[in-house]
Amino acid sequence: MKLFDVYPLMPVTIVKAAGAKLWDDQGQEYLDLYGGHAVISIGHTHPHFVKRIKDQLDQIAFYSNSVQIPIQKEYASKLAELSCLHEYQLFLCNSGAEANENALKMASFATNKSGFISYSGAFHGRTSAAVALTDNPKIIAPCNSREDFHILPWGDLEATEAVLKSDTIAGIIIEGIQGVGGIQVPSAEFLKGIAALAKKYNAKLILDEVQSGFGRTGRFFAHQWVDGLMPDLISMAKGMGNGYPIGGILISPDFKSSYGMLGTTFGGNHLACAASLAVLEVLESEKLIPQAGLLGTRLMNELKNIPGITDVRGIGLMIGIDLDRDAGPVRTELVQKYHIFTGSAAGKQTIRLLPPLNIDWNQLNSFIVAIKEILS
Repeated sequence: MKLFDVYPLMPVTIVKAAGAKLWDDQGQEYLDLYGGHAVISIGHTHPHFVKRIKDQLDQIAFYSNSVQIPIQKEYASKLAELSCLHEYQLFLCNSGAEANENALKMASFATNKSGFISYSGAFHGRTSAAVALTDNPKIIAPCNSREDFHILPWGDLEATEAVLKSDTIAGIIIEGIQGVGGIQVPSAEFLKGIAALAKKYNAKLILDEVQSGFGRTGRFFAHQWVDGLMPDLISMAKGMGNGYPIGGILISPDFKSSYGMLGTTFGGNHLACAASLAVLEVLESEKLIPQAGLLGTRLMNELKNIPGITDVRGIGLMIGIDLDRDAGPVRTELVQKYHIFTGSAAGKQTIRLLPPLNIDWNQLNSFIVAIKEILS
């Protein structure tokens, strides 16, 4: 049987990983500045992460949400402690797309409306409603298209209010920082503006923190850089599990639950909770969240002074670099000559950096040296 060929793959076979380092089947070492799409938060095969999973496997790996699963409550308690969102409610699922689907569904339930707003450059997932709000027509099938879903110009509050006046909009969804869109950081004014408009027109504000959450920006969630911003719903995944599939939504206390409203077979299983609990414990014990902020600021300041780099955007260790040339050949040379993994973006001249949060400065500096040599 052949694999369905949908991924453009690098000619590299990774067989081992530790921290921010990778090794291929030829024994070649690489530096991982991409983390498999911002998934690796506390570093590959972190000892505490591995131990948590092994210990849980010795007890029970899975049972469905038809019995008591105490580790879910343990996880929710620790998540509230680190995120400072004690009043929110937690629903656990398996991925970022699934988290966004459930967030959209909750907004529609609460408002009894069906329309949604997202923004240019958005990526919210590849499933039914999430993909219809993703700004990439190539991945939207006819069955996904929705006339009451609106992808509006980035930062445009006037266009947002004009659509909200139709009284058909259940919610507005926006990434804490756009990832695939090239690390676009929404201004505080824009986020506060859409929050006020959502409230005015009885719509729900959904913060998609799938890529920008779990400490990557130097705050637990990227939107927490905006004082007083309290979304109705927050979606999360990727760095949440450090490679183990898990997702979730945080639901404001205004929403009331009922049996059967949401559901999932695998979401919140014992093993997934153990993996994600390990992430929270390492983020806290190793102080990785403030470290991400400090390292990211230092790295961006260095990158801004390199000829050939036209723009540097981001917060913490979520960084977008615009070049004066196509980024594809540069990224290829980074892999082949310097053995450094980086990420692409929708813009052809953009490189994304999304390294593990426990990376050290010497490792980041090796990228600075490499990119200087390539661009010169």
